[in-house]
Amino acid sequence: MSQPSRIKAVADLIDRLNAAIGRAAAWLCLVVVVVQFAVVALRYVFGIGSIWLSESVIYAHAALFMLAAAWTLQVGGHVRVDVFYAGAEQRARALVDLLGTLFLLLPFMLVLVWYAFPYVLRSWVILEASPETSGIPAVFLLKTLIPLFAVLMALQGVAQAIRAFDVLHAAR
Repeated sequence: MSQPSRIKAVADLIDRLNAAIGRAAAWLCLVVVVVQFAVVALRYVFGIGSIWLSESVIYAHAALFMLAAAWTLQVGGHVRVDVFYAGAEQRARALVDLLGTLFLLLPFMLVLVWYAFPYVLRSWVILEASPETSGIPAVFLLKTLIPLFAVLMALQGVAQAIRAFDVLHAAR
C-alpha cells in the first residue's frame, strides 16, 4: 500500500469512527423527546416532578450534540458563513477546507482540550455529582464529553485536511 493510500485509509477510518459514533448518538434525539414528554406529562398531568429525569434530558441533549458534531462536520451539516464557498470550484473549496482546518478548527480544538482537561480531571477526582439531592450523580461523565468532543472534531479535521490536500495535490 502506497503512502498516499495509507493516509487516505486513515481518513476513511476516522470517517467510519465518527459516523458510527454520530449514528449511535443520533438515537439520543429520541431519548430527549420521550423523556422530555414524560417529564411534562408527570409534572402537569400527575403533579409529580423528577429532577433526575429533567437532568437526564440535559445529559442526553449535551451528549447528542457533543458526540454527533464531528459526524455533522463530515457530512457537511455545519453552517458555512462563506457565501462564495457553495459556488466555488472544487480546488477553491479544498483550499478553504484545508486552511480553515489548519488555522481555525485544529488550534481551537487543541485549546479546548488544554483548558478542559484540568476541569474534567478535577471533576473525576471528586466524582462530581449533581448539586441537587436527587439529581444524577455523574456530572464528571457529562464534563468528559467536552474533551471527547474536541478530540473527535480534531480527528475529523485531520480527515478533512487529508481529503482537501488530496484534492489540491491531484489538481496540479
